[in-house]
Amino acid sequence: MERKSGILMPIASLPGEFGIGTLGKEAYKFADFLKKAGQKYWQMLPIGPTSYGDSPYQSFSAFAGNPYFIDFDLLEEEGLLKKYDYANVNFGTNPEDIDYGLLFIEKMKILKIAYERFKLNKPDDLKKFEEEESFWLDDYSLYMAIKSQFELKSWQTWDMDIKLRKKEVLEEYKIKLQDEIEYWKFIQYKFFEQWNNLKNYVNDLDIDIIGDIPIYVAEDSADIWANPKAFLLDQETLVPLKVSGCPPDHFAKTGQLWGNPIYDWEYIDNTNYKWWIYRMRQSARLYDVTRIDHFRGFESYWSVPYGDLTAENGEWVKGPGMKLFNAIKKELGDIRIIAEDLGFLTDEVVKFREDSGFPGMKILQFAFTSDSSNQDLPHNYEEKYVAYTGTHDNNTFRGWFEKTGSKREIKNAIKYLGLNRKEGYNWGFIRGVWSSKAYLAVGLMQDFLNLGNEARINVPSTLGTNWRWRFKNDVFTDKLANKIYNITKMYGRCD
Repeated sequence: MERKSGILMPIASLPGEFGIGTLGKEAYKFADFLKKAGQKYWQMLPIGPTSYGDSPYQSFSAFAGNPYFIDFDLLEEEGLLKKYDYANVNFGTNPEDIDYGLLFIEKMKILKIAYERFKLNKPDDLKKFEEEESFWLDDYSLYMAIKSQFELKSWQTWDMDIKLRKKEVLEEYKIKLQDEIEYWKFIQYKFFEQWNNLKNYVNDLDIDIIGDIPIYVAEDSADIWANPKAFLLDQETLVPLKVSGCPPDHFAKTGQLWGNPIYDWEYIDNTNYKWWIYRMRQSARLYDVTRIDHFRGFESYWSVPYGDLTAENGEWVKGPGMKLFNAIKKELGDIRIIAEDLGFLTDEVVKFREDSGFPGMKILQFAFTSDSSNQDLPHNYEEKYVAYTGTHDNNTFRGWFEKTGSKREIKNAIKYLGLNRKEGYNWGFIRGVWSSKAYLAVGLMQDFLNLGNEARINVPSTLGTNWRWRFKNDVFTDKLANKIYNITKMYGRCD
């Protein structure tokens, strides 16, 4: 638990020419920027294929990679694309916005062109990749191929025989859709090839990647379709019985209704946690550290009847607790995990997090609502925590300072941190986290650039404008890197 720091930068938010951030040159340039800035961690959001609402926390698969992140220039370098295949394609008119509808049409069309060339000379290691990833890859590729036959609708609306995975019908679809299935496998093969090359480059710079996995999976996902017994579903119709959410509080009067099907922990326990062990094995391969979203849900979770329009009628139900993580440790050994332990915390949740040995999180934006006993104030941090200026669910510092923070909070922050115009209000805020006792300090990239409300990534419980914002080209300058390095050096977080 060395004293270090890092920056939160989603792949999707990287600048570039293809409508969304990719695993190409801009990702490598950002890794170089982190190195110059003295940072030891690059934290990302989930990298899976996004579904309804374009949220990385609602994915078609807990294992697959996002096709949008595949870089076309890299495919062109290996002969799978020609420049004319993509050079003049419109991926969106606003470089600071992601047009997901346009991406779905244009990027997938171009990946199909690459696949047609790929088929002519398949690499020797393709079969090895397919065998190593068969636990999830076969079902995911079949799932996506079948979705294309049902106008991309959720598997819940499919014909009952394929919805229920009747063996003879599955075999019929595998034969009928063989080429489409191979196309989806090709996409994953290329995603992981580009991902592994980037990760190796980042690690060679002595930088670790912090990944992020949601505790739940989307209802419209290959995971639930292929493993219905692992979830609380009516086993005849496969309609969910219970879904996820959060109880009412002062942030949301009717609670938060996420809608993800709840795990059948009794069944998962009887299978020795096989699915979760595979999931964590995958995460340990993809990332150096894994942040688990809504970690408290393993101790107890808010269970809402399916069909309810709000989360008000839910109830707390005990989760698997340490049995799950003991099983993971027995199978995989010690893996590095950050527990997202925000929200309503009981004594039992605190004890569970402490028993796990995983570091929790502190958010400086939450620190100024009360008095000096507030646990998000830096003087109350313990060493075994990860301290953040804010997360993807928060406004940027400047957006909070100018728009969403209350007058009382802003006044308290100015007084506590000594914020002033000369230093820069944002830099004083970053100083509060970097100077803290927490072993790891992480800031939003937007906060270093002093960007406002327009650069916010997500507003929880809303749809339509989230997950769309991107950085402009040429903002990751040597001048900014040096400034970040100096504050990092000052507070003993780099060599």
